[in-house]
Amino acid sequence: MNLTPSLSQKPIALGLSANWPQFALLVLINAFVGAMVGMERSILPAMAEDVFKLSAHTAILSFIVVFGISKALTNYMAGRLSDRYGRKIVLVIGWLVAVPVPFLLMWAPSWAWILVANLFLGISQGLTWSTTVIMKIDLAGPKQRGLAMGINEFAGYLAVGLSALATGWIAARYGLRPQPFYLGVAFAVAGLFLSILLVRETIAFAKLEARQATAEDTPSQAQIFWLTTFKDRNLSSITQAGLVNNLNDGMAWGLFPLVFAAAGLSLAQIGILAATYPAVWGLGQLFTGGLSDRIGRKGLIVSGMWLQALGIAVVVIGHTFMAFAVAAVLIGLGTAMVYPTLLAAIGDVVHPGWRASTVGVYRLWRDMGYAIGAILSGVVADVFGLAAAVWTVAIVTFLSGVIAAVRMRETHQRPTDRKTA
Repeated sequence: MNLTPSLSQKPIALGLSANWPQFALLVLINAFVGAMVGMERSILPAMAEDVFKLSAHTAILSFIVVFGISKALTNYMAGRLSDRYGRKIVLVIGWLVAVPVPFLLMWAPSWAWILVANLFLGISQGLTWSTTVIMKIDLAGPKQRGLAMGINEFAGYLAVGLSALATGWIAARYGLRPQPFYLGVAFAVAGLFLSILLVRETIAFAKLEARQATAEDTPSQAQIFWLTTFKDRNLSSITQAGLVNNLNDGMAWGLFPLVFAAAGLSLAQIGILAATYPAVWGLGQLFTGGLSDRIGRKGLIVSGMWLQALGIAVVVIGHTFMAFAVAAVLIGLGTAMVYPTLLAAIGDVVHPGWRASTVGVYRLWRDMGYAIGAILSGVVADVFGLAAAVWTVAIVTFLSGVIAAVRMRETHQRPTDRKTA
């Protein structure tokens, strides 16, 4: 089977309007990618306590550590592999890895099986989400990159929220296993067959943009890693903000359901809250991605990190469902301001010839934040309590915004700037 046909026999053109059928298909596929991880968000911490009788927070959060590390490392490889072999083959392999996940979750006889399921889930997410991001950047071209990333992340994280809501409702009605994970089987099968049958290769678009851009020597993989992680002030600022964003998301994924349960909320209420944060995050990105194309990237990144910190603090201060709902909205809005903007900013400063590899390094560190957040918050929670763990992450998130404010330069040339340039 040829997995890398050209997108069209006619000459290709960059832009969303010229490529909307494939772009829309990739949006749908990324929704299935997000739904796969969303099915865990409202019920896995409850499974850890009720089904597997875990009590230590570090043990409960171990599934996020495994997920974060496997996804981070796979993100890095996905960028390199998609540059070398093409985008579609990487996407299809990612979906093949996802197929066993819901079966492992519904049949797991021990917590070790849950960790294996999250190893597969992390690998799958790294391959599929990274590739859909890269393919949309390929299709959109430089003028609509922020909008493209906003739509991509909207689809993924709205699906996370809706999947969390659906599985939380099913768990409250029918039990924690196996019924909530039937949805995961449908998500994996749909994503796999759409990717095999309908998705077309987009690497030719990146090559077209590279030909149109100023000629530039491609750095080595070691140089790309060093620039993205430390040396380049814009790329390293973007990378640390992405890491901290997912650090607080890892804490929220693992600890917020426990905080809500300790406040006396029902499983159904916890499911609503677990869905609210990613749903607001997803919907908000419809607007923030395009907004960053008009007003620039830096302001949204800095203020978004600070808004997240405020929302996390409200979780500690509030003790009611409404207070937690307000916190979820604040965190979701802050994340919506940051998430697509960081990806768009990478596209602003990196040559198309080595962009996918840079996105891979960025996503390596960004999703390593899941593991770091789970370990940090789990240890602090076991030693000092849940409130101390949440406060710690709120402070780290605020400081990340400070770093971006001081170190990062604006990366996007706005239309008004071009007219006066």
